[in-house]
Amino acid sequence: MTAAVPALPPLFDLAAVAVFALSGALLAARLRLTFVTLAFFALVTGVGGGTVRDLLIGAPVFWIRDPWVAPVCLAVALIAWFTPRRWWEHQALEWADAVGLAAYSMVGTAKALAYGVPPVTAMLMGVVTGCVGGIVRDVLAGVPSILMRPELYVTAAALAAGLCGVGTAAGLPAPLVWSVSALAGFALRGAAILWKLNIPAYSRD
Repeated sequence: MTAAVPALPPLFDLAAVAVFALSGALLAARLRLTFVTLAFFALVTGVGGGTVRDLLIGAPVFWIRDPWVAPVCLAVALIAWFTPRRWWEHQALEWADAVGLAAYSMVGTAKALAYGVPPVTAMLMGVVTGCVGGIVRDVLAGVPSILMRPELYVTAAALAAGLCGVGTAAGLPAPLVWSVSALAGFALRGAAILWKLNIPAYSRD
């Protein structure tokens, strides 16, 4: 691990896992699946992107060694299971996913940089971290993946990851870089949810 790049406090990573796990649990609840399936969705969505990131950068898979990750995913599943469905109606799933996407993209970039990954590659690792869990969740649920729709999604992950990488390379204070990059990614994804912002699709004959 490269000492010059500060590592994220474990609480940051855990909070990102919890929010993404909530998005997985909410999707399973919306589909009226069993609690076992709901808990599985929470775990897979919460750790999916981080697992792929760690395998690619040669780091120990974070949730295997961290004793808090699996219990947090289970706790999130319990919250989703025992709360009324009306609490999670409308766009709750989309907003939970937006928070997880922005936070996890920043977390993934910061961790890759801390492991000595070059900046551009670290940014790509951030995008992978932010997007893979949601993609796996949608595939398992049999719903159209957000990746296949024109809404701004990967772009928001790239914004969070890019700002984290650039800010870190510029030597700016780490807490400032982490906060601004995550908030920017969330703001862009939130704008896409509110105003249905899309990117142009390929249209050439």
